[in-house]
Amino acid sequence: MKDVIKEPVGEITKEEREELERGILLSTVEKMVNWARKSSLWPVTFGLACCAIEMMATAASRFDLARFGAEVFRASPRQADLMIVAGRVSRKMAPVLRQIYDQMPEPKWVIAMGACASCGGVFNNYAIVQGVDEIVPVDVYVPGCPPRPEQLINGIMKLQEKIEKERPAKEGLIRLPWLRKLFQGKPEMALLERKGS
Repeated sequence: MKDVIKEPVGEITKEEREELERGILLSTVEKMVNWARKSSLWPVTFGLACCAIEMMATAASRFDLARFGAEVFRASPRQADLMIVAGRVSRKMAPVLRQIYDQMPEPKWVIAMGACASCGGVFNNYAIVQGVDEIVPVDVYVPGCPPRPEQLINGIMKLQEKIEKERPAKEGLIRLPWLRKLFQGKPEMALLERKGS
């Protein structure tokens, strides 16, 4: 490690060199938050058709989705931040899909898995939604009928790249929601809260 420190990229002070030798890493809060978010995606279980079998295979030992930090499939939308829509969505199921999406906490992401979820697939009729993006915003589309587990893993990796480049809102990082209740009816205190964040 000392060889690396002897050839720094740019100028560093003696104090910075000592910190580096102690093993201190310097980064921004944004990068740390995005790293944590991309490394611990918790998908909500929402398998609707044959694509769901491939989604389950992705989490099994052969493909091991745990390597990417997304192995914890949650049965409750309140504990999930990723919705993988695997399969065709009927018009009757669309309100349920939207309700589950609305129950997920922010930030949340959606992967449309398979041709049916992406564009209706071979079911071009009145009963099937022609793309889940009519109901919820989609971040990544995974093509195929049904897509192989490797394709879903690739889609998750693309989503992780997208999350890594996101800029979280300062309000989401700093603001404490319970302060809003304390400052109700006191506009001058609310302004101080905004200036502090």
